[in-house]
Amino acid sequence: MRILVTGAAGFIGGHVSAALRAAGHDVVALDALHPMAHRRTADVPASLVRADVRDPAAVSAALGGVEAVVHQAALVGMGVDLADLPEYAGCNDLGTAVLLAAMAGAGVRRLVLASSMVVYGEGAYACPAHGPVDPAPRDPADLAAGRFEPRCPRCAGPLEPVEVGEDAPVRPRSVYAATKAAQEHLAAAWAAACGGSVVALRYHNVYGPGMPRDTPYSGVAAIFRSALEAGRAPRVFEDGAQRRDFVHVADVAAANVLAVGATGERVGTVAYNVCSGRPTTVVAMAAALATAMAGPEPVVTGEFRAGDVRHVVASPARARRELGFRAAIGPQEGLRGFATAPLRG
Repeated sequence: MRILVTGAAGFIGGHVSAALRAAGHDVVALDALHPMAHRRTADVPASLVRADVRDPAAVSAALGGVEAVVHQAALVGMGVDLADLPEYAGCNDLGTAVLLAAMAGAGVRRLVLASSMVVYGEGAYACPAHGPVDPAPRDPADLAAGRFEPRCPRCAGPLEPVEVGEDAPVRPRSVYAATKAAQEHLAAAWAAACGGSVVALRYHNVYGPGMPRDTPYSGVAAIFRSALEAGRAPRVFEDGAQRRDFVHVADVAAANVLAVGATGERVGTVAYNVCSGRPTTVVAMAAALATAMAGPEPVVTGEFRAGDVRHVVASPARARRELGFRAAIGPQEGLRGFATAPLRG
């Protein structure tokens, strides 16, 4: 197919574009080269359509002859502070709305949407006494006192994190998370109105070659990697025991190729976790990276950030069953390669 990839010059978008081409698709690559994500633009291919997804005329022009869209364009990460909020909402949600309107006008009915595990908020938990529960957002006073674990809302007892499936409620707890949830809702409304097909891929913690270096918009793996390159110990927030699923960008790209095929199978919207299925703690990830780079051991600081969640452990079952997706690169193998992989400047 002829496929429009938005955000095609980005970390994930570049890998997705390459994987789609390798699978035989004709890729139209579009990217605004937003300065928050692109410090340098010297390596951008000449074939790139440099345009903002908020520009209706540019998006409509890029959709000529296109049969499906893979929408990667977004600002990611926690940002600096709430002053970033309008730019996040503009790039992520207004941009998505403009894209969907143009797709409706062009008769393009197949969409793969890059979503995120952040839509789950605190993830899924079980109380030994009360079963599955939804903990409230963590109290800043508890975090300041070093009490990082969510508590049962009924008995205040300890909770056990459990796998979160795609049918879990969407409860975003940061600006970025709210914009990703809104993208999913916009896409679902578009699909219902025009008979479109949407596959929303909820990426977990993506890492790999070409990841942006240490910025407020980088993932934690790149932040740790940059510290180790400079001879500094990775600084791990909270107590380091927060659990995440780190998934290699090559596996994310493979999931997108499968998702493009799946958009032809149904009308409506379906979401899939894109994860390794092998969660680990943040401090264990930092230690594995430090070992691979022969650098200093991580330092657990006890610091915390508003909007961070404690544990998000994904269930890979639906993606395996319905998409045929299974991550090929485990965290240990992937982090060894990531230790020396080129990063984006």
